[in-house]
Amino acid sequence: MSHKELCRVEIIQKLVERRFTEKDAATLLHISVRQIRRLKRAYNDHGPEGLITQKRGRPGNHKLPDSIKVLSLSLIKANYADFRPTFAAEKLLDNHGISVSRETLRHWMIEADLWVPRDKRLARAYQPRYRRDCLGELVQIDGSDHAWFEDRAPKCTLLVYIDDATSRLMELRFVKSESTFTYFESTNSYLNNHGKPVAFYSDKHSTFRTNKKGEMGGDGVTQFGRALTELNIDIICANSSQAKGRVERANRTLQDRLVKELRLQKISTIEEANDYLPEFMEHYNQQFSKPPRNDRDLHRELMPHDDLKEIFCWQEPRTLSNSLTVQYDRIIYMIKDSVETRKLARKRVTVYDYPDGSIKIKYQGKELPSSIFDQLQRVDQASIVNNKRLGTVLSFIKDKQDERDEKRSTSTPSRRHIGMESTTTLRKSTVARRQRAI
Repeated sequence: MSHKELCRVEIIQKLVERRFTEKDAATLLHISVRQIRRLKRAYNDHGPEGLITQKRGRPGNHKLPDSIKVLSLSLIKANYADFRPTFAAEKLLDNHGISVSRETLRHWMIEADLWVPRDKRLARAYQPRYRRDCLGELVQIDGSDHAWFEDRAPKCTLLVYIDDATSRLMELRFVKSESTFTYFESTNSYLNNHGKPVAFYSDKHSTFRTNKKGEMGGDGVTQFGRALTELNIDIICANSSQAKGRVERANRTLQDRLVKELRLQKISTIEEANDYLPEFMEHYNQQFSKPPRNDRDLHRELMPHDDLKEIFCWQEPRTLSNSLTVQYDRIIYMIKDSVETRKLARKRVTVYDYPDGSIKIKYQGKELPSSIFDQLQRVDQASIVNNKRLGTVLSFIKDKQDERDEKRSTSTPSRRHIGMESTTTLRKSTVARRQRAI
């Protein structure tokens, strides 16, 4: 008997002994009084065995015939031995007309040793990997989100750059959160201090890798990956955290030692912490860094054409319209009309969005003179007086523009990256000044 049936026996027995009423027994068992009477009658006729369900041992009403099970497993062994249950169920339906749910097929495959559940599989062994030979051959990067200032300030992120050959901290920077622009800023500082490494080794954060087709023209390259490609630096994404264990272990050490050092130094802000990091890195590297097997430094110097300001900015391609306008971040930019720019209609141009909020539009590396097109421009009142036939139309347009102003004042535009609220405010103020000037 099951535990549920044993509880029923105890309560029905007390009911028979008149220690419970039928209503009390029904309340305890969460069933109706009518069902209590049936159970009481079965107990009086057959004893405790009468409370055992009669369905036990019988096949379910919806159970598939054994012939379907045998046929499905034979087809899987012959044609789909390495298929997962979901994919195998689809193929059985498409190619053989056998409709079996994926969970039913999963149980059948487990019984026939054709599928091993995830909890029964052997854990993967992560064997140690030898260090790289030279400094700058491979630099592991990662962001560690932690309460670095404990309860003195909100949580923030520490961007860590550590050399694989020496375990030397190459760059540290506190930021509010991981984003493309924060990695742009820290990588820019790294390149100016050390030069260009051979490769960066990271996780699969959206800053380093994207699996969505259609972004960046459909090539699946992130903005950070595009910048490294222009600098001839490889980016390698690890499949697991164990693969980049060097930086993970460094994060664990930093979360212990750096937190306490910041407490002793009475540092509670990101700006003060970033000023202190060079001193901390020097002491850390003296204690924990190791000599490389090869003394050669593989960092490369920056070339004259490596314009880091242009490379480390958000770049997006756009198509120049026939009216020589480009829309970016819900703002329309108007290219200056000239004989040269008229030839660029329907051509692909690139919008450069800099961290300071400035915008440039370029074609094949050449900047195009542009200005913001103010859609909220008002019609000159003198023209309304001179052309009275348009008065009604212009009045209607003015009302619509006022409604649009109210909607814009209550909505907040979204940004593609974090930490660019000042940019949005700058652009709003620019549009407001143009409106007042008009």
